[in-house]
Amino acid sequence: MFVDLSPLDEYPIHQAPVPVTWPAGSDRNFYDRSYFNVLDRAGRFMALTGIGYYPRLGVKDAYFVVRRDDTQTAIHLSDAIDDDRLHQNVNGYRLDVVEPLQEMHLSLAPTEGISADLTWRGLFPAALERPHEMLTDRRVTLQASRFAQVGSWEGWIDVDGERLEVTHDTSVASRDRSWGIRPVGEAEPAGRPDTAFRGMWWLYLPLVFDDFQLFLIMQEDPDGHRSLYDCTRRRRDGSVEQLDGVRTDIDYTPGTRIPRGAHVEFMNRAGDRTRLDIESKLFAPIAFGSGYGGDSSWSHGSWKGGPFVERITFDLTDADVMARAPFSLIDHVARAVCTEADGTVHEGAGLFEHGVIGPHHPSGFFDWTDVGEKAPSA
Repeated sequence: MFVDLSPLDEYPIHQAPVPVTWPAGSDRNFYDRSYFNVLDRAGRFMALTGIGYYPRLGVKDAYFVVRRDDTQTAIHLSDAIDDDRLHQNVNGYRLDVVEPLQEMHLSLAPTEGISADLTWRGLFPAALERPHEMLTDRRVTLQASRFAQVGSWEGWIDVDGERLEVTHDTSVASRDRSWGIRPVGEAEPAGRPDTAFRGMWWLYLPLVFDDFQLFLIMQEDPDGHRSLYDCTRRRRDGSVEQLDGVRTDIDYTPGTRIPRGAHVEFMNRAGDRTRLDIESKLFAPIAFGSGYGGDSSWSHGSWKGGPFVERITFDLTDADVMARAPFSLIDHVARAVCTEADGTVHEGAGLFEHGVIGPHHPSGFFDWTDVGEKAPSA
């Protein structure tokens, strides 16, 4: 049998009796992907970007999304997969690991009017999250490992000749690396109808302060049952503090599911309660060009016939466009204020990612189209 080998096959890192680039299982939905955001602390602009490999579909692709003013612009790139995973690239998009788990270099050659040259620096060590899993009656729809990290960027993004400068002082960012199984590529034949997706409430807060980072991830079903939960404080000395008793209150823009901010309370093992106040400085619906849930313009892992590039722009003043935004996940540039039980106040920033897809009874959303003035605590 003739198979292509990867440079990685020279190293003793195999986890299955197959070449490194082969997934251990045969599920077509296996993926291996990076996600980054670029968040201007003042809320002048933000970018979402990532690159993914889909071995069972024979595809690799990347995206670069920029939100500035009332416009969200996406670049999509796709090509046939290759076996050299040490040099991640799709057409003019390139991601280089300068120092594993600490420094990355991301570049986009001029493509449909957009280019970028950015260097990532981690501010705290990368951390492995708890496993992500979702099941239906007959199959696994999500089974993934993911690690996350907070950091900052240095460099620039150019959109149609407008240079957006990015510095470590003015930017904050989070990234994640995930791999496993989730729906990718073209839709599969449905077969006999399975249990319908009932809905999902999601909150993700990787936040940076001067002396520590706060990390909160929560996923709930329509009844408020938490299927995924983790809340920790990590200090620069390496200590990790697990936080419990989390209560959330999302401040929604009237008549929508788009939040203006959030209020979170949690406590340490001693029972001392801390309050976290989040303000959205700018937001970008991830379903507008990034290929994640509900994106009608782009689906990760889809075969485009070879080298492929396209540009799509979303007018965020268009009511028909924005009508789709509240029913997907939305990424925000977050200003954060953390108030300790003793009154000490810390100011920080980071990603505020939230979405309510379908009903969520604790929030007062009882069907797929409910909106509210202000939802009660989750």
